[in-house]
Amino acid sequence: MFTVFGFYKFQKINNLKKNQKILNNLLINKNINGSIIISKEGLNGSISGIDKDIKTTIIKLKKILNIKKFDSFNISKSKFRPFHQPKVKIKKEVVPMDLKIPNRIKKKSSYIDPIKWNQLIKKKKTFLLDARKPFEHKVGSFKKSVNPNIGNFRDFPKYLKKLNKDRPIAMFCTGGIRCEKASVYLEKKGFKNIYQLKGGILNYLKKIKQKNSLWKGECFVFDNRVSLKHGLAQGTYSICGGCRQPISVKDKKLRTYEEGVTCSNCFDKLSKNQKSRFRMRQSQIYKAKLSGKKYNFQKEFK
Repeated sequence: MFTVFGFYKFQKINNLKKNQKILNNLLINKNINGSIIISKEGLNGSISGIDKDIKTTIIKLKKILNIKKFDSFNISKSKFRPFHQPKVKIKKEVVPMDLKIPNRIKKKSSYIDPIKWNQLIKKKKTFLLDARKPFEHKVGSFKKSVNPNIGNFRDFPKYLKKLNKDRPIAMFCTGGIRCEKASVYLEKKGFKNIYQLKGGILNYLKKIKQKNSLWKGECFVFDNRVSLKHGLAQGTYSICGGCRQPISVKDKKLRTYEEGVTCSNCFDKLSKNQKSRFRMRQSQIYKAKLSGKKYNFQKEFK
């Protein structure tokens, strides 16, 4: 069993290249896979490994970057390695929005815990905003939530500025970091009643039992587990080998689905040449499985 640890922290980080090398060596030495993004404004990461190695890694990571505590973090489990390798990347922003996070003390009242969240989003005046990408929203979301249908987060401000300043806005995303950025933009534009789900969807699914839940579907995650259910249990979604979009059990029953090749999202978009190449790749994966070996480009999506 592997522990999956997701986290983010908005804090000034200097010597990015030096810290990139130190963190990369730390992950390799502790046999930790996953990705960490560092920038001058902070860091965002999701890593996995044996529980004791994860704990040691987090202690050392905090010491290296002089972090007292993360702004938010989540812990879940996986029966298999959810990431293939360790990656530490340097980026201009941890969430690309062309917006700097100022050194401000955010009101604690703007972070809503899962129990109070249910009460907030039941109110008719509340505008419930899903700050994730369209394909994530399709896998699962809160009832009556609105998704901007934007593929690139840099375009998110164009949508936000159209919102009604007089309505309470309740935002949510997978772990909370995208909402942090969006809330900064709204504050700058004069919005007053901005709320975000504390710890994101993962915290909600972990703490709220299904019988009391207002969540419908599953939660897409950016690792080989693909999706999670209540209690952060393994979900039922897979990834299409052709377009890399999440596909449900129902999608697999359609005539347009071919394992490792196509699904209903890409069946009419892929060329014959692409489909042929994907079939050859899938054939190699099948042969590797039969011989008990692992194919180089085999994904561990379940």
